[in-house]
Amino acid sequence: MTNETYNVGIYCRLSNDDERDGESVSIENQKLLLQQYVRERGWNEIDVYIDDGYSGTNFNRPGVKRLIEDAKAKKINVILVKDLSRFGRNYIEFGQYTDYLFPSIGCRFIALNNGIDTLNKDSSNDVMCFLNLFNEFYCRDTSKKVKAVKKACAENGMFMGTFPPYGYLRDPEDKHHFVIDEETAPVVRRIFALRAAGQSYCGIAAALNADGILPPGALYYQRKGKTDNRKVNRLWVNNTIKCILENEAYIGNMVQGQHGSISYKIRKQVDKPEDEWIRVEGTHQPIISQELWHTVKAVSQKKVRKTSNAKTNNNLFCGLVYCADCGFKMVYKTVNQKYNDGTKKTLKYLFCGSYYRTGKSGCTSHRIGEEILYELVLADIREKAQYAEYDYDGLLERLVYLKESEQRGFIASAEQELKAVNKRLAELEKLMQNLYEDKYNGDITPGVFQMLMQKYETERAAKAALLPDLQEKVKVKQGVRQDVNHWLALIRQYTELQKLDESILFELVDRIEVGELAQTPLGPMRDIKIVYRYVGNVDDCLTADEGVNYAAAI
Repeated sequence: MTNETYNVGIYCRLSNDDERDGESVSIENQKLLLQQYVRERGWNEIDVYIDDGYSGTNFNRPGVKRLIEDAKAKKINVILVKDLSRFGRNYIEFGQYTDYLFPSIGCRFIALNNGIDTLNKDSSNDVMCFLNLFNEFYCRDTSKKVKAVKKACAENGMFMGTFPPYGYLRDPEDKHHFVIDEETAPVVRRIFALRAAGQSYCGIAAALNADGILPPGALYYQRKGKTDNRKVNRLWVNNTIKCILENEAYIGNMVQGQHGSISYKIRKQVDKPEDEWIRVEGTHQPIISQELWHTVKAVSQKKVRKTSNAKTNNNLFCGLVYCADCGFKMVYKTVNQKYNDGTKKTLKYLFCGSYYRTGKSGCTSHRIGEEILYELVLADIREKAQYAEYDYDGLLERLVYLKESEQRGFIASAEQELKAVNKRLAELEKLMQNLYEDKYNGDITPGVFQMLMQKYETERAAKAALLPDLQEKVKVKQGVRQDVNHWLALIRQYTELQKLDESILFELVDRIEVGELAQTPLGPMRDIKIVYRYVGNVDDCLTADEGVNYAAAI
């Protein structure tokens, strides 16, 4: 190339990780330094290619792409950079360019500060591979440090994301803290209230769209005064509603680290397992209550689907009623009844789902009128609320005793095992301490010490691994009283309840089991069991005189 004209492409890069205050790495200083080098040699400066804010860990950068295209098109035959790290920090990809591509198209590569010039055949170029390797090590080390800092901040409850959740704003005094957005927080409360009433994601989205409420993305662009060029319909959709309903930020918790890149080279985001998430409770003011959050979770677990059919939407018990014999969910159907006088009436019933699908080969009908079930459940909630108001402490103790008796053997076994494990761990600690003293005093040989120490350490590790599970089992007992107290506080609000709605049902009731109608000496009867959230079937701890006589319901 000694007789060729040197047409130079100058490449400059500055990433977000570089120190922008340093004179030696600024874009302008890189450019001036390289331009001076070109002028001193009388070469032709064809163009300056700049990537500002791009990482060097990959070569998917607009400036590099344009530079390579011009080199392949023979517009330039010299690529000039300040140092190797400016061109890139990926050891493998860097070698693909300098060892294969550039020689094949007759392009000279110069890294000024490193003394690298591929035209020279001396040993100075031999160190290029090592310099590239060190540059990649630098990226790897920087990535680890940045991730460690972000993880530490997240563990302290500091928000490390880009945009706060819908319903919140960044605190003007602390960008890592949330404050409630008074404009959008009511929309969040409405979304949770609709879901607590059994409404589907699609139904909630339709309601918000009907009222002309902007979804999060469109609202962002409106507030910024920017044009929204996204190819979307700018409406609420199911997935947006689902994400809001699953976000613990609305109960005051900061959950981060659900996603992460595969490596510092591959920026593709992947989902992380839940046990790797970073969850910090009580970091900011909640928008909704814990009770509403748990009610919404219960609705989702029951997979309640309210359809757009007006008749189906009138069914308060969707997702709550089960056949007591086969366990299938009861299905809601209407029956048009015609009477002898010519009048017609639409009656609403619930049927066993298995019977409805397969007939008597699956189960019996278990048919019950919605009105009858409505009155029974309403009366039961009032009765329990009045009983809780009349004898709070008595009912509390009965329920606690009932729930603990169901798990008494399980808890007692866990408590006994936990006590034995803790005792053995203390013994092992003492044995290991004595072993060290015996070794120091010369009472045992190093070989015996090593053998016994390994034996004790293996047993200690095995026992220690049992502790978390046993402690969790014992906590069940501690949570019983808390659950009962919580239920009593909820039920006491409804001593004068006159009308049921979906939100009350999903807040209080876990499931309703309907038995088949049977003939008895007292007439047709069926068993109906109402299983309340947190406490189960309350009637199990009441006498016949204290509870509602559900067997009388037909």
